[in-house]
Amino acid sequence: MTLYNSIGQGYNLTRQPDSRIVEQLVNLLDLQPGKTIADVGAGTGNYTNAIADRGYQVIAIEPSEVMQSQAKPHSNVTWLTATAEEIPLVDNAVDGAIVMLALHHFSDLTAGIREIERIVAGGKIVIFAFEQSKIPDFWLTDYFPYFIDDTLKTFPDTKEIAKNINQITQKKVKIIPFLLPTDLRDLFAAAGWCQPEIYLDEDIRHGISTFSKIPPDELEIGINQLRADVNSGIWEHKYGKLKQQSEYDAGYRIMIVEEN
Repeated sequence: MTLYNSIGQGYNLTRQPDSRIVEQLVNLLDLQPGKTIADVGAGTGNYTNAIADRGYQVIAIEPSEVMQSQAKPHSNVTWLTATAEEIPLVDNAVDGAIVMLALHHFSDLTAGIREIERIVAGGKIVIFAFEQSKIPDFWLTDYFPYFIDDTLKTFPDTKEIAKNINQITQKKVKIIPFLLPTDLRDLFAAAGWCQPEIYLDEDIRHGISTFSKIPPDELEIGINQLRADVNSGIWEHKYGKLKQQSEYDAGYRIMIVEEN
């Protein structure tokens, strides 16, 4: 929470909901409009509101008031200032739940999963997460090697998460990859997989938490090298084949927790 209280201002500039992700979340939840969905770690409420626009009642659970302050009011959305580990809702309060790139911010993963399971009344839990094993393959780490250490420290292994969830909930956990399109609207860490120039934009970097952790000197070196390689054509020579792809597996995964 401390991290997002410090970098949260301006988060909405670059972190807009992508319609393809929204579509996946809604389809996998498989709930009729009018049902209630908990968005745990809702941030600034972009995906919260996008799902509410589909006719669902959404309870947004977010500990950072700085993030909440940027949320646009929505008649179908109720906000709760709380952590995943202590959700102030009764048992079976909602019909389903989502966790959108927030699992790695839980202070206690086991406690958070138990709480989400407690409040969900037999419906599905859909988690958008990141598979840490893919990060060393991403070209961005050639310029900012800090991403590797930070990812390995910050993001739990997806398969371990699934095993943990299964043990806690006694439900099956399915993992499916989310391949990134070329024009992703939500500019999270790997969104620029074929557009290196976006990482030269300070606003975009500001919306990616790892950039805020990189030591200033190391960050400046990486930015200068990336800018030089983009301008000289070196990046194109090394990684330009990526631009021929329509999608890319950067390690983003959707986990569906449901009854056996």
